[in-house]
Amino acid sequence: MGRSLGFGVLDLMGGGWNTIISGLMLYFFTTYGGVTATQSGSIMFIARIVDAVVSLFIGPLTDNLFRYRVGKKYGRRHFFLMIGVPLLLLIFPLLFIAGRGYWWYLFVYLAVEIVIAMILIPWETLPTEMTDDYTQRTKLSSTRMFLSATATFLVFFIPAQIKSTNNPNAYFITGLIFAILFAVAVSISYFTTWERKLTPEFLAELEARPKVSMTREVMQSVKSFGQAFRNSSFNKHLAVYLLSFTGKDFFASALTFYAVYAVHESESVGLYLQALSIVGLPVTIWAGFLMVKRGPNFLWGVSFSTIIIAVLALGLVYLIQPVGILAWLIVICAVYQAGRAVLEFTPWNVYPFIPDVDKLISRQDRAGIYAAVMTFGRKSTGAVATLLLGWIMDLGGFLEPGTANRPKLDPSCVDACPLVQTSTATHTIAAATVFGPLILIGIALIISRFIYLNAETHEVLRAEIDRLEAGGSKEDVTPEARKVCEKLTGHRYEELWPEELPEGAIALNE
Repeated sequence: MGRSLGFGVLDLMGGGWNTIISGLMLYFFTTYGGVTATQSGSIMFIARIVDAVVSLFIGPLTDNLFRYRVGKKYGRRHFFLMIGVPLLLLIFPLLFIAGRGYWWYLFVYLAVEIVIAMILIPWETLPTEMTDDYTQRTKLSSTRMFLSATATFLVFFIPAQIKSTNNPNAYFITGLIFAILFAVAVSISYFTTWERKLTPEFLAELEARPKVSMTREVMQSVKSFGQAFRNSSFNKHLAVYLLSFTGKDFFASALTFYAVYAVHESESVGLYLQALSIVGLPVTIWAGFLMVKRGPNFLWGVSFSTIIIAVLALGLVYLIQPVGILAWLIVICAVYQAGRAVLEFTPWNVYPFIPDVDKLISRQDRAGIYAAVMTFGRKSTGAVATLLLGWIMDLGGFLEPGTANRPKLDPSCVDACPLVQTSTATHTIAAATVFGPLILIGIALIISRFIYLNAETHEVLRAEIDRLEAGGSKEDVTPEARKVCEKLTGHRYEELWPEELPEGAIALNE
């Protein structure tokens, strides 16, 4: 458990940063940064797309870093964790300086995204590096998601607490706190995790191979990214992951606007509603047990159904405007956060087993490529969701604080005061809060019903890989193993475990 904690603590940064993006940045940019909702969305869209492209190359770079001196000395994964610590401390707080305008936020945001991707992608491959056991990997991932849920709570609780003191530098202080917290978390993971050892025989084989030009290496990487989509289990998993995470991002971005403008609560109340993610801590522990006993399909069903009920309830609150509206919001958002915790827990508990499916298809170890593709997709769709929300808000006539000659919701407010919106703008914010996540989560729920990868099928898959690695014949496959392998990969068994490998690839049993 100590090793699991050492691994998982880094997701204080991973989960925390994604929560900051989805829940804080759009509101911070429009309220304190001096940019419109559409401009705010475009900052995150442009930066995340550029960063997503860069991230595609970080995965294969970590897979191949053992070819270079730094990789041999510090590790092909751990080298990136090491250099990420000082970069976080230097760059991260700059993002939360108020009133800097469009270009400042765009370039700083881009720099932060690249630094965090440089840390997260190698780190996400470590469960595959550290163990092949399903239960042990689940323990690593469960601990990770427990700490990620903690980060989700802290991301909203800390600024809510500081903001309630009326400190004009509340968000900059928040940025400093998170920079230090994230750097400490990365350092702990660096010193408490390990990766596969590079044996002298393996290194000698690598050194004997001809050098490949950078252009050819990039082309091979792009080809490998495309080959990841030959994996049927990965395609379904990626679709559920992207749809569900984009849906909860959409909700998190909209909720503070909903609280302030649709039901006329304060900014601090909006942040505290998000901080109800604290209920995700015990829920994550519960999900860890159910992941082993019931599998991912059960967890996805519970999570998505819970979220759909919660967002529909928020729509009813807006329409009815009941007495004691704050109490209703607290109950509904607590229920939502329970579902969200399971949503965030499940995909990254399934991911460590996806490279095993690929091993049967390709006879290669390409965990870094799968992590890179997932990161690329996550950043791309998250960026689209934020841009879409900003565009919808502006289309509905949303007025940013600072708009001249507009009445304030709170006449006594003197700093970044929320304005009275038109009924069209208010209806637009409420509709986006409900229907954006509702549509995305609903589609994810349908696709999740067709995912076949679980503890039982993974055990059959691993046994077949071990048999083939030991020199077993494909002709001796059992009917059960054939069926499982074909359903997991989406290929006929005869096409699996190929005799010929791509140039430069290493067979797993060599």
